[in-house]
Amino acid sequence: MKLFKTKAGVVIEQNNQFFLVANESWDTFINDDNVLVKATSLVANLPTVDPSVVNEVLVPMGSNQELWACGVTYYRSMVGRKEESKAAGGADFYSKVYEAERPECFFKSPFHRVVGSNDYVRIRKDSTWDVPEPELTLVVTSSGKIIGYTVGNDMSSRSIEGENPLYLPQAKTYDACAAVGPCVYLTNDPLDPDTTIQLIIKRNAAVVFEGTIAISQMKRTAQELGSFIYRESSFPHGCLIMTGTGIVPGSDFTLQSGDEIRISIEGIGELVNTVK
Repeated sequence: MKLFKTKAGVVIEQNNQFFLVANESWDTFINDDNVLVKATSLVANLPTVDPSVVNEVLVPMGSNQELWACGVTYYRSMVGRKEESKAAGGADFYSKVYEAERPECFFKSPFHRVVGSNDYVRIRKDSTWDVPEPELTLVVTSSGKIIGYTVGNDMSSRSIEGENPLYLPQAKTYDACAAVGPCVYLTNDPLDPDTTIQLIIKRNAAVVFEGTIAISQMKRTAQELGSFIYRESSFPHGCLIMTGTGIVPGSDFTLQSGDEIRISIEGIGELVNTVK
């Protein structure tokens, strides 16, 4: 079952049929430990609506929610971060955090800096090396329960982070620095470890980068990452958590204005953004 945030309201998709939930706030609807049960009971009594209702979806995130992120959760990410920070003397930090009990967790963005599918993401004007980071993203309630998943793009200025790891907030947080969507896949079960994440970047309609990885390559579990973020922080409205990337373009690639970024996760959907 999937939830879409649209201009018309909350839309539920079940078995390729769409149902509009009237007079429901997304913020309230999504922050519910029993949202799957609630949505399942609602569709039994709702008329179907035309699929075009989800042609223009909004960011599937509450206006009072925060977006957090985790890093160095895949081996490829650890290698890539070591490469970018070698000159600054910070390479060892990444190998140590990859092996440590405590993961790297950081605040990514408030709601107003996050965009949805088919919207524009940005690269910083003061950066020379920029990449998208395709990530499985957790949707978590105020109690800390993972109630679903969405697709995330953690835009990253590698030239800034590589200059000095202490510049991480500047490399990660700026206007239109993240995208999530197009929907929330609701489930009470862990995702199949063979679930794959795919990244395709097109420039002038031609593919300039492509990569795929299974979430089984993630060193840490979704529950583990969520527990560290919730350990000493409260989220009255719930939050979204990006779980890290295992697809890292090499140092010979950087995003350009006009590039199209397509990130798809099996069973969830495809997040499409253009670089402004």
